[in-house]
Amino acid sequence: MQLQMEDRRLVPILEKVVAGTRLSFDDGMALYRSGDILSIGYMANIVRERLNGNTTWFNVNRHINPTDVCVASCRLCAFGKKKRDPKAYTMSLDQVWENAGKGWSEAITEFHIVGGLHPELSLDWYCQMLGGLKERFPQVHLKAFTMVEISWLAGRAKIGVRETLDRLREAGMDSLPGGGAEIFSERIRRIICDHKIDGGEWLNVARQAHQAGLKSNCTMLYGHIENEEDRIDHLVRLRELQDETGGFVTFIPLAFHPDNTPLHHLPKTTGFDDIKNIAVSRLMLDNIPHIKAYWVMMTPRIAQIAQRFGADDIDGTVVEEKIYHDAGATTTQSLRRGELLRLIREAGREPMERDTLYRPVQRTEATFTVLV
Repeated sequence: MQLQMEDRRLVPILEKVVAGTRLSFDDGMALYRSGDILSIGYMANIVRERLNGNTTWFNVNRHINPTDVCVASCRLCAFGKKKRDPKAYTMSLDQVWENAGKGWSEAITEFHIVGGLHPELSLDWYCQMLGGLKERFPQVHLKAFTMVEISWLAGRAKIGVRETLDRLREAGMDSLPGGGAEIFSERIRRIICDHKIDGGEWLNVARQAHQAGLKSNCTMLYGHIENEEDRIDHLVRLRELQDETGGFVTFIPLAFHPDNTPLHHLPKTTGFDDIKNIAVSRLMLDNIPHIKAYWVMMTPRIAQIAQRFGADDIDGTVVEEKIYHDAGATTTQSLRRGELLRLIREAGREPMERDTLYRPVQRTEATFTVLV
């Protein structure tokens, strides 16, 4: 039974969605400008179930943030600190390796590794870190370093991005997360993150990673000073690169948390904003297979609802997330595997544990097997 749309301007978009036709920039603007969230969610769910059926994916992962020392001074960030800041930290290699395996009994399939742009840590240091993790946890996938970090390490080592990627891959890096993209609009980046590489450079690092055979995620930060046009421009540019490389696995819309940042005066996003960004992303990014509702950012409750509005992934166990919590996130820093299963089942979806590349994981009490 088809939903009766309150906003009749969405009817031509529904016709495109049913036919599997790509939505245009103007279609995206119409979606963002509509308040008919049920109709938008209805369409997003069509695409979601066409691509992923009734499955909601999750994984058992751990976040590792080796340092919060950062040369950048992004107005959107509460995580990065200057080296002289008494609250700043930088782990030793031994601390990274020890922390990776500390305090968690379930078999982790992924380490998610990101940090600040440290002025002294070298590419060799990061290669040693990856090598040590692989030696100690050979079964764990290392999803490491944003496009911003890759560009920074290449500059520090005075070599090209491709050679930097090759060296990190040889040391043990298996794929890349999608952070640091923020919003590609240069007008906005000059205000919120002018110390970072620009949007075109972010896309170029991602392109070179994909050309090297590495998969990655991609993100968009919303809910700060950007407008709807900036968001659609961002999504279209990601879609265009995916047409070219096919290297993006998952897209994660990230809500801006203003607490403890220079933009603390801005209001936080609402549940309506979060759900709409999930749905519009699913409708616009027809060539990216997965949309993740990151529960750390949007709360487990909203991430659960998002599984009916276009999302097919709820992220993982996480364990000790720092970046969003430094910016005022009040969610827990980890969820047990059983809690994720309950959230997914109560949303009427079928949970499927995955590895980083969305291969199903079959688990017994003590071990897991990736089903290739």
